[in-house]
Amino acid sequence: MIDGIRLKVCGLTSLADAAFADRCGADYLGFIFFAKSPRHIALETFRAMAARLPERKKVAVMVEPTPVELTALTMAGFDFFQIHFRHDLAQSTVAGWSETVGVDRLWLAPKLPPDVDLPAPLLPQAKHFLLDTFHADKFGGTGATGDWAKFARQQQAHPGKTWILSGGLNPDNIGEALRASGARFVDVNSGVESAPGVKDQEKLKQFVVAMHKARVETTA
Repeated sequence: MIDGIRLKVCGLTSLADAAFADRCGADYLGFIFFAKSPRHIALETFRAMAARLPERKKVAVMVEPTPVELTALTMAGFDFFQIHFRHDLAQSTVAGWSETVGVDRLWLAPKLPPDVDLPAPLLPQAKHFLLDTFHADKFGGTGATGDWAKFARQQQAHPGKTWILSGGLNPDNIGEALRASGARFVDVNSGVESAPGVKDQEKLKQFVVAMHKARVETTA
């Protein structure tokens, strides 16, 4: 935790990057299991790494997984399950995910168009909600910044849930993002990379320093 703000470093593909994220104070380590992502890793790869990973919470990131895919990941030792999906997906599908992993361990990341707020029926299905940048053809990972005002509005409307800010965060904009969104939990990925799936240690250090600076300025 960085001055009261939780940090997830996502898109990890190596033990070295996971270890450095740990040293920088990341609370959560994210691993992507979506074949179309340039940061995708195979479940077998994660299993080979698992015993040597830092003692941080592990998050499996998926896009609309099948029951078989989700069940396989529940057997791999993950603490949480972050699922990206179309906001108008059948509620029965979302309910199935919640039943499989549990409300407290499910992070829902609905793909919300600019004029759409979080559908109310989703609220009972998860404790955590992640808002990423909307893209018509992609499920996150665009590197573009999101709608910070919309995030603030959702967080204020549903304070009983844990809200995670994602999308295009980097060392140059994290301070502004925290001030504009009121986020207390952030997810960083491409903004601290030298190449897809390869974390840049200097950028990650700068990101953490910028988080600290923003918090000091806010509370001064």
